[in-house]
Amino acid sequence: MTFRARISLATAVAVGFTVAGLAGATFLVLSRSLTRSVDDTLRARATGLFKVAQAGSLDATDEARTEVNRAGGLAQIVNAAGTVVTPKVPPFTVPPGALEVAQGRRGSSFGNVGSGERQVRVLSVDLGNGTALELGLQLDELERDLQVLALVLGLVAGGGVVLAVAMGWLVARTALAPIDRLSAAIDGVAETADLSRRVQVTGRDELARLATDFNRLLAALEQSRLLQAQLIADASHELRTPLTSLRTNIEVLQRADELDPADREALRRDALAQVDELTKLVADVVELARGEAPEALREEIELGDLVSTTVARAELNARAVGVSFDVDVAPSRVRGAPGRLERAVANLLDNAIKWSPPGGTVEVASSAGGVTVRDHGPGIPDADLSKVFDRFYRASAARSMPGSGLGLAIVREVIEAEGGTVRAGNHAGGGAVVEIHLQAIP
Repeated sequence: MTFRARISLATAVAVGFTVAGLAGATFLVLSRSLTRSVDDTLRARATGLFKVAQAGSLDATDEARTEVNRAGGLAQIVNAAGTVVTPKVPPFTVPPGALEVAQGRRGSSFGNVGSGERQVRVLSVDLGNGTALELGLQLDELERDLQVLALVLGLVAGGGVVLAVAMGWLVARTALAPIDRLSAAIDGVAETADLSRRVQVTGRDELARLATDFNRLLAALEQSRLLQAQLIADASHELRTPLTSLRTNIEVLQRADELDPADREALRRDALAQVDELTKLVADVVELARGEAPEALREEIELGDLVSTTVARAELNARAVGVSFDVDVAPSRVRGAPGRLERAVANLLDNAIKWSPPGGTVEVASSAGGVTVRDHGPGIPDADLSKVFDRFYRASAARSMPGSGLGLAIVREVIEAEGGTVRAGNHAGGGAVVEIHLQAIP
């Protein structure tokens, strides 16, 4: 059963129960109202017969018989034993409550008795002398009215259910139209893989918010696909140069017997350097494609210890080019993936070493969830400040230097995935400064 059919059925059932309940309540209220009207009529008629009945038999005089006929013809007197004492008046069944009235235990009572195939409403009134006056009124008209009322209410209830089904279907069709559009859009995306499609949003209700959320999801997926395509394109471009150079060197090495030993050694070192460059480039691309680290890999980290350990590992490369470190760390704890944070800090140090002049110093400071790395190189041109964290971006001054342009991009990827921020700028005393900030744990 479709969702639209379930809504229509649920609406019909709810309205059906409601209409049936209202119809039943209406029937009971009107039935009791009509019964009270009959009782009021019997009381009014009993008022005229009461004095006649106290004076003697209801059939003793012409005046008494005339009053009985005026009251509807159904009247009799019964004694405390339940015997009718008006023999010339056609008797009818004595209701149970009449005995208590005749015995003086009740002032009056109402009851229904059968008179042939007809029902009679009987009022019994105490005459005060061990007898009771009984006045009856046939309920034929009342029963006909109740039957007509039941028929009308039944037709109204049935019509209400039919109308509820129709209105439920119409309401479901109207209310679910945005869902139909959303479903059609999803089917279209699934069939065509076209993430540029969008769902038309109308109104401000829950369905409109659902359509808006779906459009945001499509936009995020489209952006993700574009970034993946750009990453692949950029990676392919960056891989092409070292692969071409490596292929050339290998082809030359195939004629190694024609080269002198010094040239062969130079080619070997060059080929190994190109393999190292390719290895690092592939590792960087994999790191960028990895995305956010799973929550299971995150833990509380002493950031100062992580920075000190990373600096110690980078000192070998720094000494090789005559660069030293000036480290100032203070204890602070953060939450994150240790391996990825260490990779981000290492990339900052490698970048600072690369731009430091021989004999220069790289200043590293860490406190309160933040890490600052400053070199004493030429700094970052103002035109490049907004681009240094872009993937594969390399400033014009860096194109003659080794690297893929992914180091700082990985820093931003890792730090933002951990809920932090990263910023690059120039120090007033010269050189570039890169700062990362993470949420410190109190």
